[in-house]
Amino acid sequence: MAKIIVVTSGKGGVGKTTSSAAISTGLALRGFKTVVIDFDVGLRNLDLVMGCERRVVYDLINVVNGESSLRQSLIKDKRTENLYILPASQTRDKDALTKEGVERVINELRNDFDYIVCDSPAGIEKGAMMALYFSDIAIVVTNPEISSVRDSDRILGILSSKSRRAEQGMDGVVEHLLLTRYSPERVVRGDMLSVEDVKEVLAIPLLGVIPESPAVLRASNSGEPVILDAPSDAGQAYADAVSRLLGETVPFRFIKPQKKGIFRRLFGKAEETTV
Repeated sequence: MAKIIVVTSGKGGVGKTTSSAAISTGLALRGFKTVVIDFDVGLRNLDLVMGCERRVVYDLINVVNGESSLRQSLIKDKRTENLYILPASQTRDKDALTKEGVERVINELRNDFDYIVCDSPAGIEKGAMMALYFSDIAIVVTNPEISSVRDSDRILGILSSKSRRAEQGMDGVVEHLLLTRYSPERVVRGDMLSVEDVKEVLAIPLLGVIPESPAVLRASNSGEPVILDAPSDAGQAYADAVSRLLGETVPFRFIKPQKKGIFRRLFGKAEETTV
């Protein structure tokens, strides 16, 4: 039976779609059959990040409305075995999503996949609520800034009260924190919150710290999940996060300022520490 992961946040622009693409790709690379679904109806960016925008024929709303089958609508990733994408619609309204329709899609996917990754819109509008309602695991993405952390705290409240698990009295959604666009140098200068600051406010386990990195923009522009850029700091950080998601113990990297010695400049070795 598939596990359903929602990648969510209270604030827009924190890197949810980048994270959804990276994490779903990472799970597929580890041998798990994975599908990633774009719930951002009306905007649809996941297909761009995954590099499959020209292959979209049918979308999530078509499946929900019975206008196409899952087999017709799923896009098989060309780079990564075991990875599929179900895009959102650019032309429909978010009200086209119904709980019954989404549940039918999720239940059908459960039979064939190990992981279903839901790329949620920001905030608490209908698409976001649909994405988090059926989740077993929530990855809450936040930037190290006050407004982003505060909005993520609100999302945690919704997860604990409005998910299907909460409604049915089941064990709660397993929550993880993914901290993106992190710069240790800016933390030292007092320009952004530290890892410990964010952990203290949100009080959920830390899954990963993704450094501020030009590799993320390069990957988005080229339509390739950044986790496939293995030499990059962001690619390594996402790979570490996937390992932790699978229960492995992995040291945290990229959370301390890099020393400026000649060997570090040449080889770019990042410090490792535990959090």
